[in-house]
Amino acid sequence: MMKKIKTTCVYCGTGCQVYLKVQDGKVVATKPVRDGFNPGHGKLCIKGWNMHEFINSPERLTDPMIRKNGSLKKVSWDEAIQYVVDNFKKIMAEDPGNNRILACLSSAKCTNEENYVMQKFARAVLYTNNVDHCARLCHASTVAGLGSAFGSGAMTNSIDEIADADVIYITGSNTNEQHPLIGTQILEALDKGAKLVVADPRTIPLSELAVEHGGIAMTHRPGTDVALLNAIMNYIISNDLYDKNFVENYCENFEGLKKVVSEMTPAKAAKICGVNEKDIIEAAKIIADAKACSLIYSMGITQHSTGTDNVKSCANLQMLCGNVGKWATGVNPLRGQQNVQGACDLGALANVFSSYQKVVEADKREKMAKIWGIDASKMDDKVGLTVVEMMNAAVDGTLKCLWVMGENPMVSDPDINHVRKGLKKVFLVVQDIFMTPTAELADVILPAASFAETEGTFTNTERRVQMVRKAIEPIGNTKPDWEIVGLIAKAMGYNGLIYSHPKEIMDEINKTTPIYGGITWDRLEKNENGFQWPCPNPSHPGTIYLHKGGAFSRGKGFFNECPFIEPAELPDDEYPLILSTGRILWHFHTGTMSRRSPTLNARVREGYVEISKEDANDLGILDGEKVKVKSRRGEIATKAKITHRVKKGLIFIPFHFKEAAANVLTNPALDPIAKIPEYKVCAARIEKL
Repeated sequence: MMKKIKTTCVYCGTGCQVYLKVQDGKVVATKPVRDGFNPGHGKLCIKGWNMHEFINSPERLTDPMIRKNGSLKKVSWDEAIQYVVDNFKKIMAEDPGNNRILACLSSAKCTNEENYVMQKFARAVLYTNNVDHCARLCHASTVAGLGSAFGSGAMTNSIDEIADADVIYITGSNTNEQHPLIGTQILEALDKGAKLVVADPRTIPLSELAVEHGGIAMTHRPGTDVALLNAIMNYIISNDLYDKNFVENYCENFEGLKKVVSEMTPAKAAKICGVNEKDIIEAAKIIADAKACSLIYSMGITQHSTGTDNVKSCANLQMLCGNVGKWATGVNPLRGQQNVQGACDLGALANVFSSYQKVVEADKREKMAKIWGIDASKMDDKVGLTVVEMMNAAVDGTLKCLWVMGENPMVSDPDINHVRKGLKKVFLVVQDIFMTPTAELADVILPAASFAETEGTFTNTERRVQMVRKAIEPIGNTKPDWEIVGLIAKAMGYNGLIYSHPKEIMDEINKTTPIYGGITWDRLEKNENGFQWPCPNPSHPGTIYLHKGGAFSRGKGFFNECPFIEPAELPDDEYPLILSTGRILWHFHTGTMSRRSPTLNARVREGYVEISKEDANDLGILDGEKVKVKSRRGEIATKAKITHRVKKGLIFIPFHFKEAAANVLTNPALDPIAKIPEYKVCAARIEKL
């Protein structure tokens, strides 16, 4: 007998609903959910169709392991947990009261409930705010930038609204490859007559569609987004095309914005960005003339040392044109992983508890302490270390211990050689489903159950909380992440993390997390559509779009003054090329799951570097030839792919492939506000092998 279990897809932040087809206790296929509501509208992308394959991989971790005499050896759960606890206690005893010596990395691949218990463990057991996750590497600047402008750092509108926009401005998002089912909404909008304005350093499929449908495509120099956005606003303000009513009644600091953007004319920006001045002007006219313009962006905007300014500038443009607080408009960041939004919402960040309650505010600490049953005076009252800061602290010896749950910094973090040096110095606990490059360095490995073997919830890119349902029993001797955290907490002497089921965790989330107050387990079981936060109480229907009628979360929308600042590292004679990184259709994040899918891996088995025909000719490089790519931080060998997608002077490497890891090369320079690294711009060179 075959049974099917409805759950949520684990590739990207769209939140498509899928059936896992189970036979004889094994997931044998996936099928799209075509009945009822579904963010994917009854479809799946190529990754979703094949996500059952990694669940059954023979490479799954199945037993706890401890490093003994230099090698990882299988042990019992009791031995592994006791070993972890003994080392945690020893490290804490060596420097009592120092809450900066231990840290936890949570994960956007884990459920809301699992992220909540990990950040709670850090704060209630280790008494540290040293907890973070990969949102720091992708959308921390979204949280900071939109929070500053609007009071809420999330996608303002819903996926289905995109199809009703008459103009869509896409910047830093290769949507049809990164979020294919959201891409279908863009295609539907085009069919209805919408115009596209696309700004991307590469020529992506949407660039070509924009031109075909009478829109604009601009291939600007990486790292010049603020210059481009300011020039668009310069033209709109100079020609009196902005929404005066919206600006006057619902926004503040317009004069500050006006002064900053007045310095960036379209002519000046054209020279900085390497685009046509006429295209900037035409883009400004199209956006200003729109009845409903939806601005969509992803990591091409956020992963910069000026990422927060990039996001603030996107918010500035949309407020200027009155495109916030109504249907089919807004500022819509697309989350890369299935639960980036939820992991942030539930407090797996160094500066906030769940619901973005600041850790530095005494009343918020007291609230959490009361619910968690701990002494508030012992809690960390300072912002903790972020991901890159943790690696720096590991290298300099001030961080002694790191517990990594479902993250793979040996592929995902910038300057991997530096990361390796740090991870080798700490007591490293890795909790994962596969032997990742990070797990290979671990002192202890804790084997986790996959999404198909646990219960919980994910929050998708449009703030929609949906259920993850158990389809099979945990494989081998694995345990769900939430249960592992609870067992270690209990062994540390704290019983406040022992739960019998994720429902009990969600019950606690409802109490601690105002934006999730009404998203109860019982309601989720009864409502197949899930609920979009904010949903403050059990009678609230959820919120389709934010800031309705100009009612911003912070009161009035704030125009941030963002002058153009160059990237942290620019090309020179020694490193004459700009390197950028990103995703491709067939793979996901660090490849931990997608590269263990035979179907997906057959499509693209190895990494490559995209190079323009002009640069290839200058360097005497042939298509498919092995080359060496170097930066100031390291070098990798990979295949050259000659393509029209990149302009002369720009190269692009997908970051999924550990054998040719792009992040060996990338720059760890941080945005000063969001502490996000600059993945999208670094100086590099290519050499023939």
